[in-house]
Amino acid sequence: MPLPAPFDKLRIPVIGSPLFIVSGPELVIAQCKAGIVGAFPALNARPQSQVDEWLHQITEELAAHNRDNPDRPAAPYAVNQIVHKSNDRLDADMQTCAKWQVPMVITSLGAREEVFQAVDKWGGITMHDVINDRFARKAIEKGASGLIPVAAGAGGHAGTLSPFALMQEIRSWFDGLVALSGSIAHGRSILAAQALGADFAYIGSPWIAATEANADENYKKGIVEGDASGIVYTNLFTGVHGNYLRSSIEASGLDPDDLPESDPSKMNFGSGGNTKAKAWKDIWGSGQGIGTVKESAPVEATVARLEREYDAAKSALAEATA
Repeated sequence: MPLPAPFDKLRIPVIGSPLFIVSGPELVIAQCKAGIVGAFPALNARPQSQVDEWLHQITEELAAHNRDNPDRPAAPYAVNQIVHKSNDRLDADMQTCAKWQVPMVITSLGAREEVFQAVDKWGGITMHDVINDRFARKAIEKGASGLIPVAAGAGGHAGTLSPFALMQEIRSWFDGLVALSGSIAHGRSILAAQALGADFAYIGSPWIAATEANADENYKKGIVEGDASGIVYTNLFTGVHGNYLRSSIEASGLDPDDLPESDPSKMNFGSGGNTKAKAWKDIWGSGQGIGTVKESAPVEATVARLEREYDAAKSALAEATA
């Protein structure tokens, strides 16, 4: 489908996924200035009043960029809301988003009709992340504008389905906005996501290594030096299955090959489950696509690389099908 304004003028069709702890205003602003959608989880701003401060900073800096660069305006930004019942800040965070008329709200861990209606009321777009077709249908029934299918290999809380299967099922009935997530870290993968029917590629792990990211230097090093073989899928640390860097699990004194199962009914983000290690702080999330990340670089440099790879892939495809 045609992308709605202002999402129709992105440099490349990419949404930078919101990264717990890692995504702050500096990263989001850099992503938007580079021409892709930047996003942060509302829960990264602590105390809650800081959400207002961050949105003020993002709005002012992007407006200044647009005044100085009318020929290459910044991309819009997004805020991620965890709508699970354990989030007692949701109402306050949504009120702040309404104040700033946030262009896109990304919802996770539950589909809430009142949240979708609130964003729609101020003219924003909602994208809900899902791991299967059943959850996708529920989200659209409750009023989500679009979907983020989180396929196998995605960083953090990820599903297990192939992107081929997941996209095929969703596109058999849904023609709205879709951002595909799962091991996308190269320009040709962005084109592949479009070939599968996605409007956007939803990219997370490469931004962890960005110079603007609020990530521990050892975390950035783990992304740069890691590859798909160093990713472990477990629900131990939050109660929800996700992908994590093997090296961070080992550094916490745990055996990545012998992790117990956590009780999903006791979901508690960042608690570390029955361990002393805390998810995101000690145990670091990562997708399987990090083998293409070779250095810690500014966001602009990474977007430029993705753009070159994306254009080269399109050219190669055009030649092959000519």
